[in-house]
Amino acid sequence: MNALVDLAALGIGPSTLIMFGTMVVLLLSGMPLAFVTLLVALIFALVGFGPMAVGLITSRIYTFVNNFIFVSVPMFVLMAAMLDRSGVARDLFDAMKLIGGRIRGGVAVQTIFVSVILAAMSGIIGGEIVLLGLLALPQMLRLGYDKNLAIGVVCAGGSLGAMIPPSIVLIMYGLTANVSIGSLFSAAFIPGAMLAGFYVAYVLIMSYFKPGVAPPPVVETIPTAEKLRLLKGLILPIMVVVFVLGSIYGGIASVTEASAVGVGGVALSTLLRGEFSWAFLRDSAMQTLATVGMIVWIGIGATALVGVYNLMGGISFVSGLITGVSDNPTVIILLMMAILFVLGAFLDWVGIALLTMPIFVPIVKSLGLDPVWFGVLFCMNMQVSFLSPPFGPAAFYLKSVAPPDISLGDIFKALLPFIGLQILALAVMILFPGIAIY
Repeated sequence: MNALVDLAALGIGPSTLIMFGTMVVLLLSGMPLAFVTLLVALIFALVGFGPMAVGLITSRIYTFVNNFIFVSVPMFVLMAAMLDRSGVARDLFDAMKLIGGRIRGGVAVQTIFVSVILAAMSGIIGGEIVLLGLLALPQMLRLGYDKNLAIGVVCAGGSLGAMIPPSIVLIMYGLTANVSIGSLFSAAFIPGAMLAGFYVAYVLIMSYFKPGVAPPPVVETIPTAEKLRLLKGLILPIMVVVFVLGSIYGGIASVTEASAVGVGGVALSTLLRGEFSWAFLRDSAMQTLATVGMIVWIGIGATALVGVYNLMGGISFVSGLITGVSDNPTVIILLMMAILFVLGAFLDWVGIALLTMPIFVPIVKSLGLDPVWFGVLFCMNMQVSFLSPPFGPAAFYLKSVAPPDISLGDIFKALLPFIGLQILALAVMILFPGIAIY
């Protein structure tokens, strides 16, 4: 009880600074975010409220992990893991040359189209960037594309999985904000396509108006038999996309059920291609276990921390600070976007969603704004965080498979124009919310 009095006497402002400072110190020590948030939550719970508060933490954690929609996360991750190990992406990339070979900058444009289809199949980014870094980057460099353009297309295109349904980012936002994930998927589809369109427009403008950025198109005569063989590479991926997203948009299946359909579709595709084996399934399952384990542990830690901070009165304190900045809702939204942008340069998107959305979403609702629209803004902001230095994960994914002469500095420099395009798309979404909530 004395500890509780001491904490209350200290005040929520200083307590917030101490909590945040403790987290920063522990993160700088190299401790994973999941364990940092859980440790800080336990310390402040015991110091401020005594052992009885631990029961509250465990009940919040149980509510988080017991959410049925969370089942879709490992399913979509398993889809991505299977795609990583199959030849579907390679065949898809080869098939797109039927279109890409006819325009200047065609290989870069075809890379973006492939990124969109892969994003609509899996919903996560790491595997896409690695795949495109192995398939598209060497081909663009060999053909004489500008190095910066080639790098930017691979990283920015491969990151579209965070925006285009079935995005894991959208699913986690829906879980934390208590918003319909089906509505989020419907709202994010056009903004995701718009962002991809911005990338394509930038590639074409640079290719046609800046000399030396892209080689002239080489129109090769492709025999009909070869065309048919290449087109076969499009059939299975497009069928998976149609069945997964079509079942959701058509109201036939929930997101969780559609994720199982997607896993079955990808497994059937690899079976028909003769790639399915016990080793294939085992390795995909192990990758899924590692990825989902990371997401769950971050979720557990962040959920515990938010619960304790709420007990301290911190959520009301931060909400008052943000809403006290201005009476204009747009200014408040811009402030939230700035906070997310700064956090995105240092923290994983899962932690950002679970730490900030319990604070931000009630404010958005109190302003009379649509939380579904705000969810699209959040995903668009996380797109920026995937590319932003110093810890943009897209750059590190590409570096793992890029030629030795391409440094991390080269990659981050190449990503600057695409970060600008992402910020432009975010501004368009703020100015014209109807794009998402049509």
